[in-house]
Order: sequence, then C-alpha cells, then structure tokens
Amino acid sequence: MDKNILNTTFNTAYNTAPFSKIKDSDFLPAFKTAIANAKAEIDAITKNTDAPSFKNTIEALEFSGEQLNRISSLFFNLNSAETNDDIQKIAQEVSPLLSEFSNDITLNEALFKRVKQVYDKKDTLNLSTEQLTLLDKKYKSFSRNGANLPEKDKEKLRSIDMQLSQLQLRFGENVLAETNRFSIQITDENQLSGLPDGVKEAAAQLAESRHKLGWLFTLDYPSFIPLVTYADNRELRKEIAIASGAKGFKNDALDNQQIVLRITKLRQDRAKLLGYKTHAHFVLEERMAKTPETVNNFLNDLLEKAKPAAKAEFNKLESFAKELDQIDQLEKWDSAYYAEKLKQKLFDLDDEKLKPYFKLENVIHGAFTVANKLFDLNFEEINNIDTYHDDVSTYKVTNNKGDLISIFYADFFPRKGKRNGAWMTSFKPQYIKNGINERPHISIVCNFTKPTKSKPSLLTFNEVTTLFHEFGHALHGMLANSTYPSLSGTNVYWDFVELPSQIMENWCYQKEALELFAKHYQTGAVIPMDLIEKIKASAAFHEGMQTLRQISFSLLDMKWHATNLADTITSVKAHEEEVFKKTNLFPEVPENCMSTSFSHIFQGGYSSGYYSYKWAEVLDADAFEYFEEAGIFNKKVATKFKDYILSKGGTENPMELYKRFRGKAPEPEALLKRAGLIN
Repeated sequence: MDKNILNTTFNTAYNTAPFSKIKDSDFLPAFKTAIANAKAEIDAITKNTDAPSFKNTIEALEFSGEQLNRISSLFFNLNSAETNDDIQKIAQEVSPLLSEFSNDITLNEALFKRVKQVYDKKDTLNLSTEQLTLLDKKYKSFSRNGANLPEKDKEKLRSIDMQLSQLQLRFGENVLAETNRFSIQITDENQLSGLPDGVKEAAAQLAESRHKLGWLFTLDYPSFIPLVTYADNRELRKEIAIASGAKGFKNDALDNQQIVLRITKLRQDRAKLLGYKTHAHFVLEERMAKTPETVNNFLNDLLEKAKPAAKAEFNKLESFAKELDQIDQLEKWDSAYYAEKLKQKLFDLDDEKLKPYFKLENVIHGAFTVANKLFDLNFEEINNIDTYHDDVSTYKVTNNKGDLISIFYADFFPRKGKRNGAWMTSFKPQYIKNGINERPHISIVCNFTKPTKSKPSLLTFNEVTTLFHEFGHALHGMLANSTYPSLSGTNVYWDFVELPSQIMENWCYQKEALELFAKHYQTGAVIPMDLIEKIKASAAFHEGMQTLRQISFSLLDMKWHATNLADTITSVKAHEEEVFKKTNLFPEVPENCMSTSFSHIFQGGYSSGYYSYKWAEVLDADAFEYFEEAGIFNKKVATKFKDYILSKGGTENPMELYKRFRGKAPEPEALLKRAGLIN
C-alpha cells in the first residue's frame, strides 16, 4: 500500500506542500498516523530515565508533533480558503481527535511532573531569555489547561474542550453556508443606477458564471460593499444589508443563536473549573492588557473621547442625507452610501477616481518595494511550487545576500469555498533545529475584485490598506528568527500581533510610498499630488464613527466573556442590544444580530481579544510617529523595528521589545491625534 504523502517528508522545492498530490481523503488517515507518532514522542519523553532537563523535556516537548502540526496547518488553511463538503466533514471528525490529543498532553501527569521539575529549578539553569520564555510557556500550557486538577475535573475539561472545538467549527460552517446561499439577481438595469461600470461588469460576469441572466450580487465583500456604497436604489441596499446582518439569525438549520449561548456557557464553565473568575480573566492573563478591568477602562476611555466626534459626524451625515434626498431617518444601509457622497463633496474624492491607480499587481509590487527599502527583502515570483488553487501566486523571498528568507503565497480573489475577509497564515513555521534555520512558508488570503473581461483587478483604497495590513502580518512571519516554533513569528501576545500589520497601513497615506506604485493602469502616470493630498486629508474622515464601531464590537466581546452571565442569557439579541445602547447611532434592525456571525470571537481566536485592534492602534500610531520623525524609509528606525519587533516573535515580553525599539512606552496621544479626536 502506498504511504500517505502527508506522513512523509515532502520531496519538493523548498519542502513546500505538494498540494496537487494531496487528496482530501488522505487527511483523516494522515491525522490518525501523525497523532499516534506524536503520542509515541511524548511517551519517549515520559519514559526517559534520565533526570528531567531543559533539553530532554522542554525542548523535546517543543519539537514533538512536528508532522502533526504541519498537517494541521495545511488542512485548516484549506478549510478556510478552499473548502468543500468533504473537507468540512473531515474537520468535524478531526477536531475532537485533536482536542483529545491536546488534552492527552496537558493532562498527562508524568509529563507535567517532568516539566514542573525543570520549572521549579529554572533559576539555577542559566537559561537564555528565549529558553526561559519557552519554559514559562510550557509550564503554563499545563497549569492553565487543567494539569493541577483532580481526575474527575480533568474529565470534565476534556468533555468541554471537545464540545467547544465542534461548536466553533459548526458556527463557521453556518456563516459560510449563509454567505453562499444568498444572492440578488437583477434583470432591469435601471435598478443599478449609481453603480460604477466596473461593479456592473463584475456582477454581470458573476451572473454569467452561474448561468443566470442580468446581474448577480452576493454577500462576498467585493460584491456587497459596492452595492451598499453606490446603489441609488435604497430598497436594494436595505435588502442586501439586512441579509448580511441576519447571518445565523433566522431560526433555521443554519441558526447560530444556541451555538453562541452554548460556546459562551462552556467557556465560562472551563474558566471556573480552572479557577478563573471568567473566560476573559483566563485569556487576558496571557496578554499585554492582563485584566478585563484594564480592557474595559481602555475601551471606555476611548469611548468617552470618540463619542462626541462620532455623534457630530453622524448629525452632519444625517443633515446631508436630508438635504440631498429628504431622508428623515438615517438607517444602517444608508451609512456607506451617504458617507461616500459626503466624502466626494468634502474632498472631491471617490474610490472610482482612485481605483485606476491601484491595479492589484502594482499594489503588490508597491508592498514588495516598501519591504525592500525598509528591510532589504527581495521578492521573485516563482512557478515551481504547487498551489491549492490556480488563483494563488508564489514568491521566493531573499535578503540582499541572496539567503532564502521565506516562501510567500498570495491568494486574492473570492470563490465559493473561501470564507470572507482577509487573513495571514503559515504553512510551515520558522525555527532552528540541528543548526539549520528552517525558513517559513507564509500566506496571505484576501477577497478582492476579480479582473473582468475589460479591466484588471482595480482595488479600492480600503482594499489597498487591507493588502498592506495582511502583508505586515506576513513580514512578521517571514522575518521570524527564533529557535523555537511556538515562539516564532506571529506567536506573540494577541494584543501585540496587530502592531506589524497596522503599522504597514501608514505607508499607504505617504506621498513617498504612493509614488512607488500608484500608477494609472492604462497610462502609467503616477497618482497626481492633489489626489495624494485628498487621501491624506480624508484619512480621518468619519474616524469617530469608525472608532465607535470598533469599540462596540470590543465591548460586545467583553460582555460575552468578562461577565458570568452565560446561565442567565436567554436571548442573544437582547444581550447584544444592551451592550450597543452605549454606542448605537443608527436605529436597531430587528432582523439583524451581530453575535451570530461574529466569527472573530466565536470561531477565530479573538474571544476576549477583539479590543486588540484598538490596543495595537495605539502602538502603531506611536511607532509610526517615530518613523515620521526620522523619515518613513529611515534605515536605522526600520532596522530597529526588524530586530526588536519583527524578528523576535514571542521570545520576550512585548512591552520590553517595544520599549527597546521606541526608547519609551507607547502613548495614546499619537492615535488620538491621527484620528483627529484631539488637536
């Protein structure tokens, strides 16, 4: 019988994943074999008769399960970017197996005993900072996951973890199915008044690809966003906006309300079992913020500063809509439409004027050029690497000496098996083993407008900043230079992970950077200076409302996870409305519910962590101020950022790393100034 390719060392260029040779049916048996192999590696550690040491216990544990981790990253990345019914079925089967295996490790008494023996004598071991961080992380991975619990509580924990892994998967599958099942078909072109030609062409092409007449719109962002931003037809905007907000909230087979309540209750029970007051107390212990009180104070302080600005912006928008179209009550589906019109009036700037300067290929080249000027990285497109879809491009990344830094995958267009949004991920981590620095395989996944028959993929300015944002995460992964995989790259505190991504967005507003890549796709002309000025001037447009929106999501997250209310909540919608009272500007939409499709906190890893976006914005504004003072391509500052932030991963406390880079702790004033919330 042929050996399962997933359980072998890949005999490929740069040890990349041989996607075309992997069949969906390979995954389940491969997982089972890899779990058995990983268990054998754990047994070898616990049966070692030598006294526990850093090398034979902590390092051995860190490098165990390498094959299992690799298979997991390939599989779960496919489940997000190129899923199908078979993969989703396998995910439901595999998740409890992985959860059980993870519990087998953290609840393994013999293993914990060895780890604890090393941990208890850490002060005498003469370990490096990175080794101490790893030891601390390994010890906490046991203590924070039930190693000190009595046997019957360990069994309870196993059961909770297994249920959570399946519920979180179901939540995500329901959201994706909801996204895929909705579409609006339009056959009368008059209904499309206000929509740019490129948007109409893309909608016609989508209809044609699904053998339908006219124009088709879906809940995928490149389809949804232009419709709510440009369609003059208010009923059309309302229909798609309500559909988007009602995902998982229809009391049908794809409903997520009970799943939300169940996840919250299980998380609460888990935290209590482990001796924590709430799930948020458990999560935040391993974050820069440390406690729910710190987070809530941070959010409420921001709310106080942003709310007056947000209200003033809203009132101005409402007056504008009334003046323009006699709209008496501004609704959620009016927001993007009138904001775009007001922005055009105030700044004479609309995305349709900007898009010709942001051809996708040029923007990618721009991101590469910025990375080259800052960090001496070179990107070369290569075609000798397998991909999981024809849309995916692959690059070899080297430094100026020609050393391999990373392999980079880029996947930019929406399709049926791909979840909405944008993210960075990795197929192989960076680490140093047996004297070899294994370089990472990094990927970014986005959902941008596809090229049409007449036009290349032209990005909105928002999509440009999204690309730079994900590319910032990618740089964090690519430039990783740690010994241990679990401390490498983006394996940092969750409220620190957004700093490298958010800081990169700043270059999109700078003349010096824009002139490198913002060139008209037909004429090659560089973006005119007056448009650059308008981009900069409009950067803080509706920043108060945007900030309020982010705060509302963060407060909702904390309300689910920082209070022990799970037993008492009967209505997801009512619970949510209670939170939004403080931040709501628009009337509530009865058919809509945010929580039932809030994938960040109920499927991704952001539970009790959504505040991280704003927290990291404080860091990024403060850090970019340093670049601005020295020059946005200043080599000295860029090298410090690379050496102290990007390459260090999670090897040290992030606040210490930040202070080493900046020379001081971050101050929120830079963010408030940039957002136009203070002078």
